[in-house]
Amino acid sequence: MPFGINETMGQYSELFMLLAAGTYTVAFIAFAWDLAKSSKALRAIDLKAAQAGLDGHTREAAKVPVAAGAGERAETHLAGPAGRAERPSSSTARTAGAGAGGVATADADMRYAAERRAPARVAVALTVLGALIHGAGVVTRALGAGRVPWGNMYEFLTTGAFVAVAVFLLVLVRRDLRFLGTFVVGLAIIMLVAASVAYWTPVGHLVPALQSYWLIIHVSIAVLSSALFTLTFAMSALQLVQSHRQKSVAAGGADKLGFMRLVPSALSLENLSYRINAIAFIGWTFTLMFGAIWAEKAWGRFWGWDTKEVWTFVIWVVYAGYLHARATRGWTGTRAAWLSIVGYLCVIFNFTIVNQFFNGLHSYSGL
Repeated sequence: MPFGINETMGQYSELFMLLAAGTYTVAFIAFAWDLAKSSKALRAIDLKAAQAGLDGHTREAAKVPVAAGAGERAETHLAGPAGRAERPSSSTARTAGAGAGGVATADADMRYAAERRAPARVAVALTVLGALIHGAGVVTRALGAGRVPWGNMYEFLTTGAFVAVAVFLLVLVRRDLRFLGTFVVGLAIIMLVAASVAYWTPVGHLVPALQSYWLIIHVSIAVLSSALFTLTFAMSALQLVQSHRQKSVAAGGADKLGFMRLVPSALSLENLSYRINAIAFIGWTFTLMFGAIWAEKAWGRFWGWDTKEVWTFVIWVVYAGYLHARATRGWTGTRAAWLSIVGYLCVIFNFTIVNQFFNGLHSYSGL
């Protein structure tokens, strides 16, 4: 493709990325508005319930408009690995919206309710629109470069943000994870802004070592795994907040985070995060393996203790420790959440600090 056309496609890509960031920003506001509006509505229901003198069971059932499907399957969905996670009683599992200690939370099954909140619907629709525009930006970047669009930090970040949003929307088809919208879309906005401001790189050719089909295999799996780790990071952060709220309210404190009633219990968040982390860990294992194979073909050795290789292995070890500790050592609750967050911080460190400030064979940041 002639250079002029390449440059034009690159400009179109940048325009699409800007439009996607703007659309995501409006979606972020809509998700935040949904949380605020729902929290206000829940407080009004609490007040009416108190005035009417309803019993505690009725109040808890009335608090959560998003609860659905909290029936016989609730105990199955709440079960931890190998039965080690704390299991609620049958009566608790069957109470819509009741979390630990009777604290109101969203349904553990995370199924869609008959009642669909208008701001949430608008936010999801805007997120879909933003993802379509974002996808157009990724495709035009690929056309302009004449290759897959993840050859430098700018491209990895923009593609990674797109995959994170796409995975969120795909999971949304089966599970009501709209409570994650503010966090996932917010992270996507941060990634797009960082790519444009700190890591922007013009359309160009790859260095010889990257001109291989292994780029498609190795980096695509790394992008997908990183996107899944992004989702579990958001879930783990919410788990810590929800756990603190549940303990505070159960101890008789005031519920200062009413919007967290739209979020599943800390245990439900932990279990779903564990499952997604297990899938992402498999992907990261293949990332490590395929990277070693590619290194042998490019440099004649499978492992050379390059900084990037070391930190890719560190990430693998952290998430392996997380999965092992939770499955066999009973590391549940906040300890598991913090391990998951530490793993994601290692991913961020590997992508930013290692790529920018450590010289090595993997210095392909494009900066």
